[in-house]
Amino acid sequence: MPPAKKRARTYDPAKIRTAVLTQFGHVRRAIRTLTPDQLALPTRLEGWTVRDLAAHVTMAVETVSHNLDRDEPAAKQGLTLLEWPFTTAGRAEGISGDAQALATANPDLDALYARTEERITDKLAAAPDGRLIGSRTGAMTLADFLVTRTVELVVHTDDLNAAVPGLDIPYDRQALAACTRLLADALAAKAPGGSTEVRIPPYAVVQCVEGPRHTRGTPPNVVETDPLTWIRLATGRVGWQDAVAEAKVSASGERADLGGLLPLMG
Repeated sequence: MPPAKKRARTYDPAKIRTAVLTQFGHVRRAIRTLTPDQLALPTRLEGWTVRDLAAHVTMAVETVSHNLDRDEPAAKQGLTLLEWPFTTAGRAEGISGDAQALATANPDLDALYARTEERITDKLAAAPDGRLIGSRTGAMTLADFLVTRTVELVVHTDDLNAAVPGLDIPYDRQALAACTRLLADALAAKAPGGSTEVRIPPYAVVQCVEGPRHTRGTPPNVVETDPLTWIRLATGRVGWQDAVAEAKVSASGERADLGGLLPLMG
């Protein structure tokens, strides 16, 4: 008998809505404090300044409002939550140009953030979780699309913190948890199996990689890391070998090398 298909992880829509708004608020308050020299600093995204990245964060949130302004797609849901991480790489070049153009057109970033925050707050107040929205990569429910926004917000919060010395934008716990879990589940979807256990305490544990399935006792192949290191690995901010060498990742067992499976997002 084939193994039972794993049930897809579910997220509390109300908590995800709050997490998106909270994390966006954290970023807005931090951007407000930055000097022109700090906004001109380079980031780990090639060719992007801090100002460009700050503008992109508003794009990641405004896309919710923009899609809710449009008519609901007639087609059924075309993109699942676990498929979304693998659709991002092909859009990187276009997104970069859009972010830089938006940054140039909006020298007052706080005003841009204020408009974005007001619009998404108003739009979410009236939109049901099951409402379909037509994203660039396929129609998704609003509830699912908001989970993808936690990834955008957490990843770019980390990018901003890395770019500006002393900047310490906080991470909303629910946003960090959702981001970690979605990317962990995406790994399990990319490399299905039960031979390797990936632990990202306190938010996620997944089994992946083909091979003998572990059922009891200590797994023979274990990978463990913290949420931010995992997110950096999954998005290509950190390489597997570097993370292992710097003891950011603990990997034991012959099937515990995930280097060939990462990054998940481009």
